[in-house]
Amino acid sequence: MKNKIKNKDACKVTETNFEKARNIIKNKKKENPKQPILFVSKNDTLSRKILEKTPIDILVILQSGRKDYQKQRNSGLNHVLAKIAKKNHIQIGICLDEIINSKAKEKSRIIARVIQNINLCKKQKVQMQFCGCEHPRNIHDKKSLGLVLGMPTWMTKKLK
Repeated sequence: MKNKIKNKDACKVTETNFEKARNIIKNKKKENPKQPILFVSKNDTLSRKILEKTPIDILVILQSGRKDYQKQRNSGLNHVLAKIAKKNHIQIGICLDEIINSKAKEKSRIIARVIQNINLCKKQKVQMQFCGCEHPRNIHDKKSLGLVLGMPTWMTKKLK
């Protein structure tokens, strides 16, 4: 199973063009097939294409700079993307640096979007990970944050 991914070993891909991203991911998989690939995206349509057509391990959806809709939050993840991630064994990543480095008002919006994503992943049984830390965090801190945000225990047991 692909739940033993450490973020230090992961190859981080941040590309806005699908063809370039696909070629980078393909080349990285050829170089080192055991190295996990972490794809970071703000674009929802690009995230869906990457989920459907490329062999990545973690999809990190950035939450800052998004505008919420009138009746719901724009978290970048929906039930369709969660089903695709489950089918392709792809984990959804939460960027801790984005939460830590944001200002108070934006931080509350980001946390609300993360909680919405956790609820979607909980329903579809998709594993989540905390990614992208400038400073290493203790595993107990990550697990306790996950529990506070609403992650079930089966999800927090597999956090790295």
